[in-house]
Amino acid sequence: MRNVYLVAYDIADDKRLRKVYKKMRGFGASLQFSVFCCELSASERQLMKEQLWEILNLKEDRMMIVDLGPVGARGDDCIEFWGEPRESPERGAVII
Repeated sequence: MRNVYLVAYDIADDKRLRKVYKKMRGFGASLQFSVFCCELSASERQLMKEQLWEILNLKEDRMMIVDLGPVGARGDDCIEFWGEPRESPERGAVII
């Protein structure tokens, strides 16, 4: 089963920030600066976490992952936009 995740981060170092952004582009759609919407299975979520752990400095950086629920249910309907989003969220997995 795939769930929708809201991922937000605050990275202290510009080099790590660029790396995290590039890595996150492979897992979901950028909704705002440092905020992504990802549709992931449990194994894809674990892969994302492991790849981010290699980049992050947990003494300086912060990462938040919020499980919004199953794809096709509440997870698809609980994000509300005001104004123009940076890009339209894509349907399905986008893993590179």
